Amino acid sequence: MKTTKDHDERMAKLTFASVYPHYVTKVEKKGRTVEELHQVISWLTGFSAKDLQRLIKSGATFEQFFGEATINPNANLITGSICGYRIEEIETPLTRQVRYLDKLVDELAKGRKMEKILRTP
Repeated sequence: MKTTKDHDERMAKLTFASVYPHYVTKVEKKGRTVEELHQVISWLTGFSAKDLQRLIKSGATFEQFFGEATINPNANLITGSICGYRIEEIETPLTRQVRYLDKLVDELAKGRKMEKILRTP
């Protein structure tokens, strides 16, 4: 699925710090913890909680955030729709990575079991 150039640029310029509090609110409202959120983010990106705090403090954009990340080799197992887009059909790598993160946070908030979220056999 093609995203527009404008959409991709907007995703790249968004700061992780501006979105992170929404992730926290979303998962806590559904009874999940910040530690579980960090576990999910760490699985996808390889970042520790300390790395996340550094990226938040520095105002890293999603372009910088994912530029520093080591994407999990099983990330391509994250499929489905998010924000009207089928993740596996998004052509722009950065936009797909942002949507991977959105999808994992959604699954966590919906109460999915951690081993399913982390795509473990």
